[in-house]
Amino acid sequence: MNNALLERFKDNFRDLQKADWSQLGQFYADDIVFKDPVHELRGLVILEDYFTSLCADLQDCRFEYLDQVVSENSAYLKWIMHFRHPRLGDEMIDVRGVSHLRWDEKIEFHEDFYDMGAMLYERLPVLGNVTRWLRLRLAS
Repeated sequence: MNNALLERFKDNFRDLQKADWSQLGQFYADDIVFKDPVHELRGLVILEDYFTSLCADLQDCRFEYLDQVVSENSAYLKWIMHFRHPRLGDEMIDVRGVSHLRWDEKIEFHEDFYDMGAMLYERLPVLGNVTRWLRLRLAS
């Protein structure tokens, strides 16, 4: 992957409210495998549908890229996702994560690593209290 293609990838995800999901084929292969802590998706059309539905309820979602390590056919991108969702209140939520990308001519594999607890579980009334209690317990 050349730097221009990696920059187009990052630009697409920098602000999800402005992303054009029909343009994912510019950097993703038709048989893309996408993984995150909740999903494993296969295929460009399925990924387009996923991102479209994911962003439908978001009030704001931006990625701030912090660092990257790029080799001949893979990259790790460290980021902070800043997002606001009406079901999680009005505050901006910040979640740190890493994306691992592998490619030949286009990206064939994309896996995101992030803390589901920080993103969701800690924000739910009952589950949030249990999650925070477990974190404190494990830290001591």
